[in-house]
Amino acid sequence: MKAIRIMAAVVAFAGLCFASAALAAPKTVTVATDATWPPMEFVDANKKIVGFDIDFMNAVAKEAGFQASFKNTAWDGIFAGIAAGQYDAIISSVTITDERKAKFDFTVPYISIGQILVVPKAEKGTKIGDLKGKKIGAQIGTTGAMEIKKVAGVELKTYDEVGLAFEDMAAGRISGVVCDQPTAVTYALDKKEYSNKFKIVGQPFTKEAYGIVVKKGNKVLVDQLNKGIAAVQKKKIDQQIKKKWHLK
Repeated sequence: MKAIRIMAAVVAFAGLCFASAALAAPKTVTVATDATWPPMEFVDANKKIVGFDIDFMNAVAKEAGFQASFKNTAWDGIFAGIAAGQYDAIISSVTITDERKAKFDFTVPYISIGQILVVPKAEKGTKIGDLKGKKIGAQIGTTGAMEIKKVAGVELKTYDEVGLAFEDMAAGRISGVVCDQPTAVTYALDKKEYSNKFKIVGQPFTKEAYGIVVKKGNKVLVDQLNKGIAAVQKKKIDQQIKKKWHLK
């Protein structure tokens, strides 16, 4: 009887250890990002994924005690991928919305961004409503596309990558592009091929908070990421990264 009790205790202890291991914070986190959204995430001349979000996640990983491994993933399938367990997290300029929170878990916000309109230099309109009867482009599934849909009389044209929208506008096929302000600055002002063709008009007309996305119910990872974000913000490392990427 005593031997049976000892064996039962050993089995119970082993079970507790296994459960603890299962709940332990991961040492490596696979992170998806759609690297087509400069300066937040993009592929540089050396074919390396870089940008504010990448530097920020690496800083969070260092503070929270894990290694981040990045996976370049197309935006139109990025949320389905995390739901299917293809990666652990998403950092890709993802705005926290109620609709997304119903399906996924988010960390605390780590930066605030607004949508803004970019138009050809000859265009006189300064807001989406001024372009009624015309086509405006945005990356599919983004909050920019959602904002265009709200305005009656304009036609939304969506693209797999925001860069394709700017190409179409340069070719005269659309009359505007809506995207996050930092990306608008990169395309409209910083790119030599576009700086004499486009202009940013008006002020950002939304106020959005980005968060890191995690599969619904993965509280351990959310807590670990939040711990890292808090440390990065307390040490003002995020401000250094913003300065590097010319973000306000």
